[in-house]
Amino acid sequence: MTMQGATKAAASVGWRTPLVVVICGCVIAMISFGPRSSLGFFLNPMSQANHWGRDVFALAIAIQNLLWGVGQPFAGAIADKYGTNKVLAFGAVLYAAGIGLMGYSTDPLTLDLTAGVLIGFGLSASSFTIVIGGFGKLLPEEWRSLAFGVGTGAGSFGQFLFSPLGVGLMDHYGWQTALLIFSGVLLLILPLSIALATPPRPVGAPAPLAGQSIKQALTEAFGHRSYVLLVLGFFTCGFQLAFVTVHLPSYLIDRGISAQVGGWTLAVIGLFNIVGSLTSGFLGGRMPKRYILSIIYFGRALSIVAFILVPATTTTTLIFGAVTGLLWLSTVPPTSGLVALMFGTRWMTMLFGFAFFSHQVGGFLGVLLGGIVFERWGSYDPVWWLSVFFGVASALINLPIVEKPVVRPAVPATA
Repeated sequence: MTMQGATKAAASVGWRTPLVVVICGCVIAMISFGPRSSLGFFLNPMSQANHWGRDVFALAIAIQNLLWGVGQPFAGAIADKYGTNKVLAFGAVLYAAGIGLMGYSTDPLTLDLTAGVLIGFGLSASSFTIVIGGFGKLLPEEWRSLAFGVGTGAGSFGQFLFSPLGVGLMDHYGWQTALLIFSGVLLLILPLSIALATPPRPVGAPAPLAGQSIKQALTEAFGHRSYVLLVLGFFTCGFQLAFVTVHLPSYLIDRGISAQVGGWTLAVIGLFNIVGSLTSGFLGGRMPKRYILSIIYFGRALSIVAFILVPATTTTTLIFGAVTGLLWLSTVPPTSGLVALMFGTRWMTMLFGFAFFSHQVGGFLGVLLGGIVFERWGSYDPVWWLSVFFGVASALINLPIVEKPVVRPAVPATA
């Protein structure tokens, strides 16, 4: 970027210094990720109140995960074209409506519409993936890798905060009131999103990049072998995360562990993922990102094997939470970093959105299979072992990724 371009960029930011952008983005990530990460605690009380099997609640959350993924590329493309803040505000309203109305869903179809459709599309437009795209556009390059990790870690702090908070609110006020409180908190995203307002195109962007159409960007990305491998590997992340988030509390109850321990286990996962995400973001600027991803996926597989083979106790459960937390969303900084490295930031939010779609297809299957398998066989074990298989497969899939910018035809200089 020329000196003149840098001056214009600085002027366009104004009060929104990099630090302000990161802080507001992190608070948004925390608020948006917190409530949905605690929804597993509502499985038993909602199912009992409405006389449902676990598969009913699981289907709604599976739809949520799938539509979150389906909507993510579109939300990303709109954010890239019209501004991050507009998308965040719209998504927050949908998300708040869905989680508030979820408490008054008395039949499976209504639950699918509120917990599934509204929350799913709301998350696609208000979650940390949109925040990370905004970081890519608003922050200097030297801030990006660490900011991706900090933003992801903030989402994890939301999980740490909202998991025990959700259990506490349900104990004191009931599960319906807890959902209404979560709905009100989500509306705080509206004023915070102002700090992440982005221009339609990066200031000072080279002409070939600024003029690239959506179709050209997608053709380029899906014709790039390394991007396809990255997208395929991200499937496993969604499968494992969604299954654990929704079904771990019930799995622990089935093995004689209290719901409170389940709440603290998810909180521990969120707490330790702050460390994992920050470490991943820090290392992403210092070692090959594909190696980071392979280590994370293989480490997850090993931790799951150990967890399901040892006796279930409070201690082993919390240890599993700590290890899992270190490897939880720490895949996001290297994944988003690879997208930015390969294709730049012009369509970064959209392209990361397609990777996230793969993530959410995995999440859909993880949640749905968990409910179906338990109702049919009375055990989650087959899904745990499938998670192990996917972990090993993704560890291998990420190794051949080439970490270089895509080669674009040179454009002749004009006089």
